[in-house]
Amino acid sequence: MNYKIEGAIRRNRKNFIIFAILWIFIAIVFVSPFAYSKHLAGLNGEFNLQIFLETFGKSITNPFGSFGNVFASGAVEDYFSTLLIVTIIYSVFFFIGFVRSAPKNEYSDIEHGSSDWSQRGEQYQILNKNKGIILAENNYLPVDKRGNVNVLVVGRIRFW
Repeated sequence: MNYKIEGAIRRNRKNFIIFAILWIFIAIVFVSPFAYSKHLAGLNGEFNLQIFLETFGKSITNPFGSFGNVFASGAVEDYFSTLLIVTIIYSVFFFIGFVRSAPKNEYSDIEHGSSDWSQRGEQYQILNKNKGIILAENNYLPVDKRGNVNVLVVGRIRFW
């Protein structure tokens, strides 16, 4: 199970930064005009849709101005409650994408036919990295080795 989390983190390392920047963009460009418009539309005690739509149309064209107006007009509570709801929805979609990008099994990203089965050069006790019969990248079967140098080739060769 641990390989799934590590694989998903490895695959999405660059996406974490992109998701964070996108969340900040959404918080400033969409949430602040929405919260400011919602606050102004509800000042009379009941929600006025006409005021909301007029204010939202003006605020969306100037998101940084509406972000300042949120704090100047006292709409901070509306802003943070709306931001909390948007963050929860955004986190759900982020988590679904993160889970779907997890590897299906432990060997998902390992190249077939490579020397990834060994670690820290232990294959060079048998193989050579410079010359001989090519087995894989940087792995050669030495021809001057004493003992058994039989090779089992697994795969197929196609002739068209």
